[in-house]
Amino acid sequence: MSSLIKKRSLYAVIWSGIDLFIRQGFQFVVAIVLARILSPEEFGTIALLYIFIDLGSTIVDSGFSSALIQKKNTTNSDESTVFWFNVACGAAISVGVYFSAPIIVRLFELPILEPLVQVLSFTIFIKSLSAVHQTLLIKQLEFKAIMKVGVGSSFISGVIAIYLASENYGVWALAAQVVSSSLLSTMLLWYFSRWRPKCVFSLSSLKELFGFGGFIMAAGILDVIFNRIYAIVIGKLYGVAELGFYSRADNTKQIPVKFLSGLLSRVAFPIFSEVASEQAKLIQGIKVAISGIMLINIPIMFGIIATADNLVDVLFGEKWSSSVTLLKILCLAGVFWPLHVINLNVLKAQGYAKLFFRLEIIKKVVGIFYIFVGSYYYGVIGLAWSQVLFGLTSFYINAYFTGVHLQYGAWEQIKDFVSAIGVSVVMMFVVIVLSPYLSSTPFVKLITQIFIGFLSYFIMCFIFRIKVLTVVKGLLK
Repeated sequence: MSSLIKKRSLYAVIWSGIDLFIRQGFQFVVAIVLARILSPEEFGTIALLYIFIDLGSTIVDSGFSSALIQKKNTTNSDESTVFWFNVACGAAISVGVYFSAPIIVRLFELPILEPLVQVLSFTIFIKSLSAVHQTLLIKQLEFKAIMKVGVGSSFISGVIAIYLASENYGVWALAAQVVSSSLLSTMLLWYFSRWRPKCVFSLSSLKELFGFGGFIMAAGILDVIFNRIYAIVIGKLYGVAELGFYSRADNTKQIPVKFLSGLLSRVAFPIFSEVASEQAKLIQGIKVAISGIMLINIPIMFGIIATADNLVDVLFGEKWSSSVTLLKILCLAGVFWPLHVINLNVLKAQGYAKLFFRLEIIKKVVGIFYIFVGSYYYGVIGLAWSQVLFGLTSFYINAYFTGVHLQYGAWEQIKDFVSAIGVSVVMMFVVIVLSPYLSSTPFVKLITQIFIGFLSYFIMCFIFRIKVLTVVKGLLK
């Protein structure tokens, strides 16, 4: 790649990584504190509402943000048109969600949901006011500013949530965290971004951007429905307590996965878009992304599986022990998630929005089938295993088309990280076998398990001269 692209990519990775590491690290600390104060039922209650809030936010933001990034030379007319369209959609959806509160209450038979839905509905409109600002900062790879926004809003909203939880506000502490985070993020994005909308609305710009963004938005809607449908299934069939346990397991697994996937989503799409017309550079970028990210993600997922019993006890307390088995299963699904993100960003960067949407339809239909079959026959555990099967299926579907367009399909990708899987599995068994002989003090035992896993993994990588490690070392140089 050219030195300019390399330099911009490096700064983007560094600042985006700092942002995600500090922000998600702080959010994790807040989650630990809140989990020790609040009950699984309260976490399950708020989890029921995320599908409605996420769905509204996706409609407002997803498609046109991607269109602005994918289009090389956008004008202020394009950007202002998207801004006013987002604001109008945000206002309409917020009002719709607000007045749908009684229907949601009847669906789940939980009266507390009505005021919660009405309060949280405003976050959709709030986010619509800053969607373009964030998109343009991402397109310009201005991740230092985004870091300040993310860290500042996460810190303040986390403090608010902990204070309210300690004052016995229960589920309202979680609601306050969501609302305050949205409000603070919007204010800070307006402060750090120099872009301001003009009183312009161009139908031709909207039509042009919708040609790409419309399919991405539709795919985003499908993604939210699929990723949150488990909340409806578990909450309706098994109760909010079971949903709380599942959400705790899923959120714990998502901490490293969201960090790595978030870094990829932010950086990969703009960079891939920039070199989309140069196939050799694009393939090189994909190989480096897959090799580097899987070198980190795979051992983390298998490491969590090996330490899950002790990890949940140390971090969240004994009352969350029902999350342990779910966490182990969901970590297997987490192994494949970065591959899902990379392959989809390749399709988006090359402008295959219609193909992107069609693939999302196919995968989500298959995934929903897995969810209902798994939960019907095996309950919540079956639903968790459905996520593993969906992860494998999604990888092969996405990678197939990367193979069609770039001759870098599923098997070629697997060869670039299969050695990391082998070493990680051995590391996991080393930790499991040695765990009974370690300290009986949970915290000391957890630290020792992590040290043994880390040391054994990297010793084996050097002994067997893992190819993935060589690629990453070359990238760092």
